[in-house]
Amino acid sequence: MNKCGFDNEKYLEEQSAAILKRAELFGNKLYLEFGGKLAFDYHAARVLPGFDPNVKLKLLQRLKDNIDIVICIYSGDIERKKVRADFGIAYEVDTMRIIDNLRDCGINTKAVVITRYEDQPAVKAFMNKLTRRGITVYAHRAIQGYPTDLDTIISDEGYGANAYIESDKPIVIVTGPGPSSGKMGTCLSQVYHEYKRGVSAGYAKFETFPVWNLPLKHPVNLAYEAATADIGDVNMVDPFHLEAYNRTAVNYNRDIEIFPVVRRICAKIMGNEQLYKSPTDMGVNRVGFSITDNDIVKEASIQEIIRRYFRYQCEYSLGTTDQQTVDRVKLMLNELGATETDRSTVLPARQAAQDAAGTPGKGCNNFFCGAALELPDGTIITGKNSPLLHAAAGCVLNAIKCLAQLPDELPLISPNVIDSVAVLKKEFLKSKRVSLDLDEALIALSVSVPANPVARMAIKQLSKLSNCEMHLTHLPTPGDEAGLRKLRVNLTSDPKFATRNLFVD
Repeated sequence: MNKCGFDNEKYLEEQSAAILKRAELFGNKLYLEFGGKLAFDYHAARVLPGFDPNVKLKLLQRLKDNIDIVICIYSGDIERKKVRADFGIAYEVDTMRIIDNLRDCGINTKAVVITRYEDQPAVKAFMNKLTRRGITVYAHRAIQGYPTDLDTIISDEGYGANAYIESDKPIVIVTGPGPSSGKMGTCLSQVYHEYKRGVSAGYAKFETFPVWNLPLKHPVNLAYEAATADIGDVNMVDPFHLEAYNRTAVNYNRDIEIFPVVRRICAKIMGNEQLYKSPTDMGVNRVGFSITDNDIVKEASIQEIIRRYFRYQCEYSLGTTDQQTVDRVKLMLNELGATETDRSTVLPARQAAQDAAGTPGKGCNNFFCGAALELPDGTIITGKNSPLLHAAAGCVLNAIKCLAQLPDELPLISPNVIDSVAVLKKEFLKSKRVSLDLDEALIALSVSVPANPVARMAIKQLSKLSNCEMHLTHLPTPGDEAGLRKLRVNLTSDPKFATRNLFVD
């Protein structure tokens, strides 16, 4: 599990050099669209073992004397409370978290831009919240005729109607909490204003995926396609690059489809139609040059596609995605000759559920639940639901017992503590569910530490579960999911419900 296939330091060196070189091309005024996640990019870390999920923050630290940061967020994402799945937080909350992360690195945010603003009350409240905390906020409205009416777009009624964001740094990083945040439009709007002021600014794009110099069907690129299957992204050979240079490069459909428009916009603003001959030319991505072991990243990427397959099946059961998305990722697995049971924790978890079915009193409202977790050394630990604990909680407690080399029969949580929590939940909080989920079990474990040396030994092992793989035979409850997210466990689950109840408190 600790195999490394990516050289993080080499990537930092090459990526920072590429960005500075691109800025020099435009006389040191570059608007750089940062795609993907600015911080905590766990997808990249999973498919490229060795990749630091916060490498972009470290990259910005290297460049901080030369950069300003602008964060874009689409007003519609605020209005419908769009959520970043890996943290379970809304995009507007993630925007504030990004600002805090940048501050922790000694980098201030120049401004937040609300894109395609339509005077929504929820959006206005968010703007007020930022403004009253000292954050500069701009609102950009949708441009009529975008993206085809170039005469309107590149005029005072188009980009010119957007407020200009003052910046005295040679590189302006434009980022956002998720896709379709309006980053490219903000960059090109700024370039338009710069040219109106006599400054020959430029635009470029920094995306981690797809990796342009890997094959189209390389598992790393397929893993990106799986990650965006719900929004319909498809990797493609860049036809513009092939025509211009007779060389194959990989890009994705949205960039390829919009490139003719972007090229015409840049030509109309800058007067240089040949500046970029392909969407690949616009990019400054050096990630493919830092892969050190192709076999390791291929296997890691296949495992990520399996995780996505489970996730989409669960989202389908919850009604948040469609069957087409599930089928799209299933076809990728078929193409790679992989199945869901190639994930090491799947069959042990299902066996644990079967074992629970044969144990009196283990049922969860007539359902039997199992969990399996793979430790860093490859050992598989299982857990079953019981009247006292959810399967996820039992599995994690068993795992830290194993890591602490404690006998399985030793209780980590005092029976008195469990009884007290059960009484609280049943008698005072009026909960129908008395057994402890993982979040509750971890709190109970910490309460047991002062009186229980065994609990003290076990709780110190929790940090070793970070990046471990886990599978549940049922959809996790909110408390189980929150606890596993905090532990940074890579969770998948079967698309089954653990209870007949439609509402789970």
